[in-house]
Amino acid sequence: MSSISLRSAILALAMASTSALAADHEVKMLNQGTNGMMTFEPAFLTVAAGDTVTFLPTDMAHNSHSVFSPDEGTSWNGSMGEKVTVTLNKEGVYLYQCDPHLPLGMVGVIQVGQAGNLEDAKKHAQGMSERIAVNKERLTQYLDLVK
Repeated sequence: MSSISLRSAILALAMASTSALAADHEVKMLNQGTNGMMTFEPAFLTVAAGDTVTFLPTDMAHNSHSVFSPDEGTSWNGSMGEKVTVTLNKEGVYLYQCDPHLPLGMVGVIQVGQAGNLEDAKKHAQGMSERIAVNKERLTQYLDLVK
């Protein structure tokens, strides 16, 4: 085998093994969950870069909308009752919400790898908290889980 062919084979194997290691995570959108009413479950996730997260419309009157992402990170804005799958390739903290239920504290946090943008995420969360009337502590509690 020539050295070019060997390098190509090694590169192809490395790329295949990287995608094979990526995990899939599911988040349910619920009217009632373990954290109370109007919640994502789980509402805090730690994932690796390259993992996918699927938001499942377990209860139909919800959506998942990213409101803060790392620079050049994935963003999404699902419609009501829509299953949304996102691949998160950029490390950092992502904040998301259910648009109609933000006042009820329906928010979530995803940490992808290192949380280099945590301070910016906390600043953004302060503005979000002003629009939350019920379950105000959730967003802070989830951000406190980021390491």
